[in-house]
Amino acid sequence: MVFPMVLLKLADWVLYQLLANSCYRAARKMRNYGFLLGNSYLKYSSQQPPLFPSITKCDLDGRGSHTLVCDIHGVLLRSNSYFPYFMLVAFEGGGIFRAFLLLLSCPVLWVLDYQLKLRVMIFISFCGLKTKDVENVGRAVLPKFYLENLNLQAYEVLASTGSRVVFTSVPKVMVEGFLKDYLGVETVFGTELHTVGQYFTGLLFGSGVLVKHRALKEHFGDKKPDVGLGNSSLHDQLFISLCKEAYVVNKEDYKNGASTVMPREKYPKPLIFHDGRLAFLPTPAATLTMFMWLPLGVFLAIFRLSVGIFLPYKMGLLLGTWSGVEIRVKGCMPSTPSNKKGVLYVCTHRTLLDPVFLSTSLAKPLTAVTYSVSKMSEIIAPIRTVRLTRDRKQDGETMKRLLSEGDLVVCPEGTTCREPYLLRFSSLFAELAEEIVPVAINTHVSMFYGTTASGLKCLDPIFFLMNPRPSYYLEILGQVPKQLTCAGGRSSFEVANYVQRKLADALGFECTTLTRRDKYLMLAGNEGIVCDNKKKKP
Repeated sequence: MVFPMVLLKLADWVLYQLLANSCYRAARKMRNYGFLLGNSYLKYSSQQPPLFPSITKCDLDGRGSHTLVCDIHGVLLRSNSYFPYFMLVAFEGGGIFRAFLLLLSCPVLWVLDYQLKLRVMIFISFCGLKTKDVENVGRAVLPKFYLENLNLQAYEVLASTGSRVVFTSVPKVMVEGFLKDYLGVETVFGTELHTVGQYFTGLLFGSGVLVKHRALKEHFGDKKPDVGLGNSSLHDQLFISLCKEAYVVNKEDYKNGASTVMPREKYPKPLIFHDGRLAFLPTPAATLTMFMWLPLGVFLAIFRLSVGIFLPYKMGLLLGTWSGVEIRVKGCMPSTPSNKKGVLYVCTHRTLLDPVFLSTSLAKPLTAVTYSVSKMSEIIAPIRTVRLTRDRKQDGETMKRLLSEGDLVVCPEGTTCREPYLLRFSSLFAELAEEIVPVAINTHVSMFYGTTASGLKCLDPIFFLMNPRPSYYLEILGQVPKQLTCAGGRSSFEVANYVQRKLADALGFECTTLTRRDKYLMLAGNEGIVCDNKKKKP
């Protein structure tokens, strides 16, 4: 009897809230909008000036012992809208059908009040999701978009204080990881979500949507925080009025634009690793465009794959370019090897298609060695692929044998990296060949990333080729001089570091000492080792 009663209560809530209240609110909104459009003077007079000074007036000196409180949306972030971040949770954590359902809810969301709108988006985005999947999205996907939307002025005020507390009405699980890991926030208060076992129910826990000024009073009691940051909304005005000093982020401060945009070099923490398929901020308009593009994108991906697999190099390159794939090749082709061994091409690793595009650009067959690639990728690959085992001795023997048979492609980073950084190079390649040709590779996408750490790797080439105009840049650098190789007396580590630096300089990237293991521990919570190799060292 419990389950039917739950269904009856849910139906009663939907009928009352969505039909009765929402229709009433919609009618009032339409009436108010029509009244204001017909009375421009009243519309102008309704824009009251903020009660508190602008954030640009805040003095940053001597705040090392101060406590700051603020919200993330509309204050630390330049945008007030939280729909894109719910869409990221829905798409990356729940899949394309959940994302489409959230997009369809936009007309309904427009007529709902603030709290009900949040409840509906939370229910659609979280209902039935595993807590682990949402945590992965919060750790590996959302920080990239938060950093790109970070308000430089608000961050500078935040960074000048010694203690930072954030109050927000969005789910705590969406923002806590970013705020603590990237911004050094000590305490985060957000809306708590109800869970059953390891799954979210989509319902709110406890008292429901967090009310900021109430939560501030409960946390601080009679003690007032030193600094409060807010926006011009009434809710934030009430919230920051409980602080000793209060400042607001005005829309007028955004007119110049450049002063509020956070440049990459000023990020509080370098953004090296991130996951997820979407390469754009999924606002309602951008998400609608993506869904309209999908049918054509799938067709284009299949066409581009077929062209690369079944047609000769020149014809495949011509038709691929005609379909929108941009390929730019720079540098000179390597000379014929002076010994019986093949040429070892050492590439930066951006997607699984790196060896394929290199082979197409050189117009000759190459063999690629990989650490972990799906069976599907091996089947559809137009070039020969050979798996490595992560056993250094065995892998070295395999690569020596392949070099004696012809030219070989290796990506010594061991995994892909999306940002302008190079991971640490494995030195194994330097011990195997004298004819080493570095190849600087970079890619650009506008809609979908062609790499993943926690998703299905077999779909990586599909997603990359689904972009409207994916681009590949290849620069074939000169062969490494013999005196700078192991044959010239250099250690394998010196050779690997030299090649890494040369490739980084060619692309304008930054070298790091991070490894494949570091990437997967951060993005997927594992060491990125396939099941068959669990007992072997990475």
